[in-house]
Amino acid sequence: MAAYAALVSVMQIINQIESHPRPPISLHRNQIESLTQSITLLQEFLEHYSSHGGYTEEEDIWEIRIAKAAYSAEDVIESHIVDQILARSTNDAENTSSTEFYQGLQKVIEEMNSINIEIKEKMVVQDRMRIIKSVTADAAGSSRSTSGAQKVTMVGFDDVLYQMLDKITGGRPDRQIIPIVGMGGIGKTTLARNIYANPLVRHHFDLCAWSTISQEYNAREILRQVLDHLGKGNTGDLSEEELGEQLYKYLFGRRYFIVMDDMWDIKAWDGVRNFFPNNDNGSRIVVTTRLANLASNFNYSNGLDMKFLDEATSWNLFSKTVFGEQICPLELEDVGKKIVKGCKGLPLSIVVIGGLLSKSERTRENWESIQRNLSSVVNMEDNESCLQILYMSYDNLPVCIKPCFLYLGVLPEDDETPISQLIPIWVAEGFVTPFDGKSLEEVAEEYLEELVDRNLLLVEKRNHYGKLKSFKLHDLLRDVCLREAGKMKFLSVLREKSIHDIPQDIYSQRRILSTLWEYPTTLLQSLEAAPLVRTWIGDLPKSLSYNFRLLRVSFSDKYFEEESSENYGEFLLRLVNLRFFVVDTDEHLSRIPSAISSLWNLQTLVLYNMGFDYIFEFWKMPQLRHVMTYEGTLDAAYGLNGDMNGQDGVFVLENLQSLFVMSNLNFGEGVVRRIPNIKRLKLYYNKTSTKGCDYCLSNLQYLHKLEVLGFRYSNNFHKYLDSELIFPSSLKKLTLEKTMLHWEDMEITIGSLPHLQVLKLKMDSFVGIEWETFEGQFRSLKFLLIESCDIERWMTDKTHFPRLEHLVLRKLFWFREIPLSIGDILTLQSIELEDCRATVVDSAQRIVDEQEELGNEGLQLRVQKNL
Repeated sequence: MAAYAALVSVMQIINQIESHPRPPISLHRNQIESLTQSITLLQEFLEHYSSHGGYTEEEDIWEIRIAKAAYSAEDVIESHIVDQILARSTNDAENTSSTEFYQGLQKVIEEMNSINIEIKEKMVVQDRMRIIKSVTADAAGSSRSTSGAQKVTMVGFDDVLYQMLDKITGGRPDRQIIPIVGMGGIGKTTLARNIYANPLVRHHFDLCAWSTISQEYNAREILRQVLDHLGKGNTGDLSEEELGEQLYKYLFGRRYFIVMDDMWDIKAWDGVRNFFPNNDNGSRIVVTTRLANLASNFNYSNGLDMKFLDEATSWNLFSKTVFGEQICPLELEDVGKKIVKGCKGLPLSIVVIGGLLSKSERTRENWESIQRNLSSVVNMEDNESCLQILYMSYDNLPVCIKPCFLYLGVLPEDDETPISQLIPIWVAEGFVTPFDGKSLEEVAEEYLEELVDRNLLLVEKRNHYGKLKSFKLHDLLRDVCLREAGKMKFLSVLREKSIHDIPQDIYSQRRILSTLWEYPTTLLQSLEAAPLVRTWIGDLPKSLSYNFRLLRVSFSDKYFEEESSENYGEFLLRLVNLRFFVVDTDEHLSRIPSAISSLWNLQTLVLYNMGFDYIFEFWKMPQLRHVMTYEGTLDAAYGLNGDMNGQDGVFVLENLQSLFVMSNLNFGEGVVRRIPNIKRLKLYYNKTSTKGCDYCLSNLQYLHKLEVLGFRYSNNFHKYLDSELIFPSSLKKLTLEKTMLHWEDMEITIGSLPHLQVLKLKMDSFVGIEWETFEGQFRSLKFLLIESCDIERWMTDKTHFPRLEHLVLRKLFWFREIPLSIGDILTLQSIELEDCRATVVDSAQRIVDEQEELGNEGLQLRVQKNL
C-alpha cells in the first residue's frame, strides 16, 4: 500500500524535524497543523476501505492521487532540508530562502485538502453501494454451490487425516472447536473436505454441515449456509435471529459436525456461537484459518498446524496430479523433480504446476522450459492459481503492515533473515508509527509477529526468551511481494535478464532493488535522471551517489575505496538525507570523517572492514538508533562532560538503542547520561599500556534499560583494570569473554540479576576450579553456556536454577561431571556437550536415564564430540 506508507513517512519527517534538538529547517506552524490534519483524514480513509477487503477501481484512482500528493510533500520538505544543509556547508546565503519552500508545501496541502473534499462527497455514495452489494449477495447466496464440501484427492496427509478423525470422533463429550491452521495453499481446506466426506464421520454424527466464511463475514450468511447443508431450505426471508433460533432448535439434542472454512476474524465465530448448542454428546466444529492468533481463541492444543510436504510426498502429489495412476516417464523424472523442488513443499503450488503439465505437451523440452520459468508460471493470471489465494492473505493484512510486507520482496531468495537487520530498515523507510508508548522497534516486532501469526512468515529461530530472531519467506510469497510492489510502483527491480529494458517510470522511482553487477550506459543515464530515489539496495555505481541527493537507505560496497581523506567528507555531504547507511571498505581509517555529523537524520550506521580502533565522533548525531562497527572508538573529547542540551555541539542520544562493538568506551557520568535508553551493548577493551585504567565500568549499573550486554577483554587486560564490573538489574542476556572473573564473585555480580534469562560464559570469562551456587540465584535463567573455562567441579542444586531449559558445555577440558541434581530441574529440556571428558558425557547420560525411569522422556542429550 504505497499511499499509506507515504503518508506515514511524511508524518515521520515532520515528527523528526520537530523533535530534533537542532532541526535543519523550521516549519510554519499553520502549515504543519493543516498538513497533519489532511494526512490524518487520508489515513483514516485508507484504513476504512482496506478493512473492506480492497479497493474499487475509483478508490484505486484515489490511492494513486494520495500517494502522489504524499510523495510531493516528502520531496518538497526533504529537498529543502538538503538545500539548507549544503548551503550552510558552503556559506551560500543565496540558497537559504524559504519562500519557494513555503509555496511548494502550500500547494501540496491544497492538493490533499482537495482529495479529502472529494472523498468526503463520494464516501456516502460508496457506502450505499456497499450496502446494496451486501443485500444482493445475501439474496444470491442461496444458489451458491456447495461443492466445496465434497471429497477431493489428498496426497501426503493420510497420517494427519487419521489423527484428526481420532480427535473428531473421540475425546471428551463436550462440544469442541478444533482449528486447522496454516498458510494459504498448505492444504487446510482439502484436509477439511476429506474429513467432512469420510464415511466414519458421516456414520458417527447425526448431522453434518459446511460453511465457507468470507473475509467480509456475515453471521446471517453463515447460518443460512449451515441450514442449507442440513436440508433446511427456504431461509431467504428469515432474519439473523430467526435463522439462529431455527438452527439451535434443529441441532439441540443431536450430535453434529460442522466445518467453518477459512475464518479470518474471531468476530465471525462470536456472531454465531450461541446458536450451536453444547449437547455433551461429542459434537465437533472444525475451523480452518490462516491466523494462528485466531486459532488460539479455540482449543489450539487440540488442533492441527499444517506443515510443508517433504520431498517424497511432494513428488507423489505431483505425479498423481500429472499422471493419475500412471508412472512418470523416466526421461521426465529428473526435470520433474526439479520442478517439484521449486514448489518448496507447498501443496497448492504443486497442484497448480501439475495441473498445467497434465494439459501440456509431455516432452522434455517443454518441461525444461517450464522449470526455467517456474516463477512466471506460478504467477499466471488465473483466478484458480495459487497466487490468487495467497493474495487474499495480503489483502486481509492491516493497512499499516502492508508496506512492511511488500518490502520483504527485497530479501534474497531462500535466505534466513535476522529481524535485527530488517527492523532498522523498516524504521528508516518510515513505515512504522509508534503507539501506546512503544518504540518504533517494538512496534515493528509486533508487525513481524502478526505476519507469523498469519502464516506469511516461517519462523527459523526464536531467542531464549521467546522473541522472534530470524525468519524465512516462502518463494511464492516473495513473488506476491514483488508483483504487488511493482504494480503499486512501490519498488522497481533491475534484473540481468531485463538489463536493456529500462522501466518507463524509472524517473519517478523511489525504491530500486538491483541485482546487476554491470550497468549499460543507457541505464546509467536513465538512473542519473532519477533524482527522487530514496532507497537503493544492491551495488550502487559511484557516479549515481552524486545524483541521489534524497537517498535515505543505502547498502553499498567500498564507498570509501580509493578516495582521498579530503573526499570522504565531500562524499558524505552529498548524502545528507541518509537514514540507514551500510559501508564496506578495505581501507583502514583512523577516523571517520567529521562530516558524517551532517547526516541530520542518520538512524542506523553499519561499518564493515574499517580496521581497528578508528575514532568515531557520533555525539553530534541525536537521531542515531543503531551503530554497528568493528571495534571502533568513540572520541573521548565528546560526551564525558559539557552541556546536555546540545549547545556545545553534542547531544543526549535519547534514540540510541544498539551500540556494537565499541573499543575502550569510558562510562564516565557524561556518557551514561547521554545514552539513557540503550538496550544492547557490545564492548571490547584492549588497552594495556598504562597500568591503572579506569573506564568507570561500575557505572554500567545506571543504564536502567539495558537488556543485552556483551563484554570481551584482550589477553591480560583484567590486570590493568581498576574498574569494578557492576551490571544493571534490567539485563536479560549477558555474554562474557576473557574477563577473568572469579567464581566466588558470581553470586554478587550475576546470580542476583532478577531478569537474566541467557548467560554465556565464554573463554576465560571465569577462572578457578570450583563453582558453588546458592538458593535464590538465577531466578529467571533459561539458557546457560560455559565454554573454555578451567572449572573442574560444579556444586549446585535444582532449586538454584528453577527455570533452566538449556545447558551447553563446550571445551571444558578439566571439568569432571554434571551434578545429578541438574536433572531434577522441571523445566530442563536439553543438555548439549562438545569437547568434554567422557566422564561428563557419562554423567549427562545418567541424568537422562534417571529422568526416563521417572517418566520424564522430554530431556534431550546432544553430544557432538568428546575427549
